[in-house]
Amino acid sequence: MPSVPRLVVSAPASGHGKTSVAIGLLAALRELGLSTAGAKIGPDHTDAAYLGAAAGRPGRNLDPMLVGTGRIGPLLAHGAAGADVAVLGGAMGLYDSLGTRADSASTATVATALRAPVLMVVDAAAMGQSIGALVHGFRAYDDLLWLGGVILNRVSSARHEQVLREALDDIGVPVLGALHRGELPAGIPRAAGVVPVAHHSIDTVRLIRRLGEAVDAAVDLDRVLALARSAPPLPVPAWSAADALAAEAEAAGAPPVAPPVRRPVIAVAGTPELVYGYTETVELITAAGGAVVPFDPLRDELLPEATAALVLPGGLPEAYLPELSANRALTTAVADLARAGRPVLAEGSGLLWLVRECDGRPMGEVFDAAAMTSDRMVVGYREATSRAATPVAPLGGRMIGYKQHQVVVAPRAGHTPAWTWGNGVPEGFVWRRVHASQLTLHWAGAPDIARRLVLAAADGRLAGADARGPAGDGRVPGPDHRGGDGPVPEEPPMPPMGPMPPMPRPTPLAEEDTDPLLVHSADDLG
Repeated sequence: MPSVPRLVVSAPASGHGKTSVAIGLLAALRELGLSTAGAKIGPDHTDAAYLGAAAGRPGRNLDPMLVGTGRIGPLLAHGAAGADVAVLGGAMGLYDSLGTRADSASTATVATALRAPVLMVVDAAAMGQSIGALVHGFRAYDDLLWLGGVILNRVSSARHEQVLREALDDIGVPVLGALHRGELPAGIPRAAGVVPVAHHSIDTVRLIRRLGEAVDAAVDLDRVLALARSAPPLPVPAWSAADALAAEAEAAGAPPVAPPVRRPVIAVAGTPELVYGYTETVELITAAGGAVVPFDPLRDELLPEATAALVLPGGLPEAYLPELSANRALTTAVADLARAGRPVLAEGSGLLWLVRECDGRPMGEVFDAAAMTSDRMVVGYREATSRAATPVAPLGGRMIGYKQHQVVVAPRAGHTPAWTWGNGVPEGFVWRRVHASQLTLHWAGAPDIARRLVLAAADGRLAGADARGPAGDGRVPGPDHRGGDGPVPEEPPMPPMGPMPPMPRPTPLAEEDTDPLLVHSADDLG
């Protein structure tokens, strides 16, 4: 069993400073010479990137909704292999869930499943003795939760700190640190997303160092480390991409498929250090036989040489859409690859890169659709059904994905949608070998995407029997224009685009955004 010293940093609610403290803990422990690993509970790419940068290795996302509860422990064991300590950043409040369903996983659920102690960060600026009642309530709410200590934040004075410590001492909860008002630097620049980490910006390096210094000065790191080391060994084997692919084939009752003799080049948006998505995507493509070559849509002007397929993960923030539009050489290369019939998997801003225009700026013009920034953020999980056989999923395949976007697309789906969910609302576009949607998937929850993509890149066709019509005629199954389920021929090339009327101002939330899995806020997922 893997022995991974670990702890979860959480808080009563968003805004208490838990992500900043988690980053600071990793930076401070690493400065002591320890090998550290960082992970984010939930789908947030930004927090995972900063936690990874502070730890000095790729940050992971542990999201039971996207990968299944049974994969959380193995993924942590894999991502923290050889580390002296792993620090996991929680999402929202300790018992809050990113979905509104009763079975949606909260930070507390993940901490309990991992048998990890919880270190609670509490903004105590407006509290006195009441902090005892607050923390006692969180500890007593779930008998299985292991609340190992508290870090106080925004303490106003030495006397205030004494009152808080006495209140927590009365209920037997140790205080492992106290940060006074102004000692914890401002949090990470969320609008910039993962890009500052990917580009090694000097501001990012300075922020992580300052957070580490603040935590080192205010927190008893020896006691924090002892708490993490008190976690028992994980009772699961470490995840591996090769094992995940083999298990997927076995579960489907299919013999393992040998990787192609020549490894096709799969271009993935990101940098050599940080993909604009989940780290496991690259690991799975490599294990399936693909040669992953990163390219940066914000800096490169050409796709990698001999690109056979393209992956645009969902971690590139919408704030960089103007830069994507301005990079005309690369935008043209991406569009040409799509029109040539090569596999292109685009999520989030990747879809927006392929539409005709976004907020009046020209984009890739692969799809005759326009995008516009709305006045509301759409955030939430979706239980989606595939409407076409693609490397992403077979026809009718069901997956859980995640949405976080403020830009809306009109029309929201093409002749062949990528997905439907809820009451049958379609979203996304499937055309030739392009699968594009604002729904983001975690490939560790569906490893076979990598195998299907690599085989499609290697031979120019979709992998598996589900890519063919009933008579084996190579036609792509999907809903026909009457809404039926019979096979239809592959869509013809997109017609020339004529003038498009102005896009109407979108309503705050479209019909599908009333889905019961929609979460209530995106102001701070961290």
